[in-house]
Amino acid sequence: MTTAFDFEATTIGGEVASLGNYRGQVLLVVNTASQCGFTPQYEGLEQLHRDFAERGLTVLGFPCDQFGHQEPGSEEEIASFCTTTYGVSFPMFAKVDVNGDNAHPLYAWLRSEQMGPLGGKIKWNFTKFLIARDGSVVKRYGSTTKPASISGDINAQLAA
Repeated sequence: MTTAFDFEATTIGGEVASLGNYRGQVLLVVNTASQCGFTPQYEGLEQLHRDFAERGLTVLGFPCDQFGHQEPGSEEEIASFCTTTYGVSFPMFAKVDVNGDNAHPLYAWLRSEQMGPLGGKIKWNFTKFLIARDGSVVKRYGSTTKPASISGDINAQLAA
């Protein structure tokens, strides 16, 4: 069985990292953008990360420029924006595609595990996937779902 921990991704700093490093943790995987109407969700994502990190949650941010060219910057610009504007301390990764032939393998798998309103496609920035400690996908949340509203589901996974 494939799990989230079977994938690798390039960090925003340019290093290849195994998601296996997060084995045993609950993950919230989010495709992000710096110039989107949902960009203020960075604040809520950071709050979730800070509130639940000691219990085993890690938020993982994957910048994506596939929706309205709302993530045009370089990895360095994205990292600077996230830390300066929103105090982001959770792991961020290099820009990825989440849909189409060039979609990152993690996102191709996530989409196949939890269909959304457009079938397997991601509709927009800040789509969120909650991953259980065993690496399986628990739930998918749309862009309009505020991070704070996911805290009950996160608590349930952390208690499991």
